[in-house]
Amino acid sequence: MNTEPRVLFVSGIDTDAGKTYATAWLARRWIDSGLTVATQKFIQTGNEGRSEDIEAHRRLAGMDPLPEDRDLTTSPVIFSYPASAQLAARLDGREISLEAIDRSRELLSQRYDRLLIEGAGGLMVPLTDDYMAIDYVVERGLPLALVTNGRLGSINHTILSLEAIAARGIELPYMLYNTYFDNDRIIAADTFGFIERYLQRRFPDTQLLRVPAM
Repeated sequence: MNTEPRVLFVSGIDTDAGKTYATAWLARRWIDSGLTVATQKFIQTGNEGRSEDIEAHRRLAGMDPLPEDRDLTTSPVIFSYPASAQLAARLDGREISLEAIDRSRELLSQRYDRLLIEGAGGLMVPLTDDYMAIDYVVERGLPLALVTNGRLGSINHTILSLEAIAARGIELPYMLYNTYFDNDRIIAADTFGFIERYLQRRFPDTQLLRVPAM
């Protein structure tokens, strides 16, 4: 565990890949190893004055609320409309404050052994017309965990995401395979096997972990 990144950005192959669930599972895994762990929501939409994803992290991981949940340090940017970040910001008449996200990340990373930052949507979700979530990951030098699953079409979304990660030189310690969506055993087994072989060729240092039901 000592060689694992202290701060990890968790993104998904699409909006409903299961990032929240996978983030909570990895948090629990680290807590069980004796580490102190915080989770942060990158940008929350569809809420006011709270982050439902942070609440889900605590519930799914069996964690008590953190002190930093009360003052929204763990969810510093919240918009009311349930839409992509750039649209939600525009509808609320506010800009996305990357500085607020940075301040929260720096504070939490100082207070806890590990910090997981759950993204908003996939890597190419727009924050402005010319700035994507993946740009934030690159600029801050954050290592990444990519959440995938066994739904039909996931191979395409996964490889596109991996191609973008490789092109930008992003460190990928983890691929998290969310078994929640394994409704078709044949498709799920083929998807997992294909992704496993692809990672062995292109990302040999990446751990492919199955995220079981908690």
